[in-house]
Amino acid sequence: MGRTHALTGWCAGLALAPAVGVTTVHQAVVFAATTAGFALLPDLDHPGASASRLFGWLTGALSWLLRRVSSAVYALTKGPRDEKVTGTHRHLSHTVLFAAGLGAATTAACSAGGPWVVLGVLILGLLLAEAALGDWLLPVYGGAVAWWYFTAPPDSAAQLAEISGWLGVAVAAGCFVHCLGDALTESGCPFLFPLPIAGETWYEIRPPKPLRLRTGKKVETRLVFPVFVLVGVLLVPGVWGWAVTTVEHLFTPPAAQTATP
Repeated sequence: MGRTHALTGWCAGLALAPAVGVTTVHQAVVFAATTAGFALLPDLDHPGASASRLFGWLTGALSWLLRRVSSAVYALTKGPRDEKVTGTHRHLSHTVLFAAGLGAATTAACSAGGPWVVLGVLILGLLLAEAALGDWLLPVYGGAVAWWYFTAPPDSAAQLAEISGWLGVAVAAGCFVHCLGDALTESGCPFLFPLPIAGETWYEIRPPKPLRLRTGKKVETRLVFPVFVLVGVLLVPGVWGWAVTTVEHLFTPPAAQTATP
């Protein structure tokens, strides 16, 4: 479901943030929100998805175009054992190739287009994430941006350049996490296209049958989603250390706490 994709994107963003040089809480929130939002974008190939309905006819038209392109690519590249399907949903936009391409295009666009492109990508990621996770994200994101603005150096151009440096990574990571999530379901996900596997160019990667999830059923809503809510909180910079210290304090005998070395 959309909210699970967004939540796993949020967790992935927080986990990946230190690797791209994002270390503060406010920067991590912006990075994770972008990753969460773009974790919904691959479903633009479905007319009923949140990404397809976000801006009405505009995103609806983009969804229609993506489905046409995906279907054409599938028809041209399918292997001898690939299924006889239209190749629209869960095909072209659900691949590592698409994730990497969109990430690279985002980086290039931000470099060439300047601050307005950076701002546009950030807003799009936020709106996608907010549509899936709820309105609580708006004040959290707004607070993070305000914190960043008032604590960072006054050179706004340098701040935007810093953001654009990792924005493509956030976009690509969000799309890739979406593919991994779909790969856990009964239908699987052909995210390794165009690598041929067992005579299929669009081989659906998925776990053994007993481990596959049914979308929107109890395992997802009552187990997977709550677990990732907890993970998403603990991954916020500083929260894990605080939690460990608190637990150690609670379970340390009072005598040990007051003892001197």
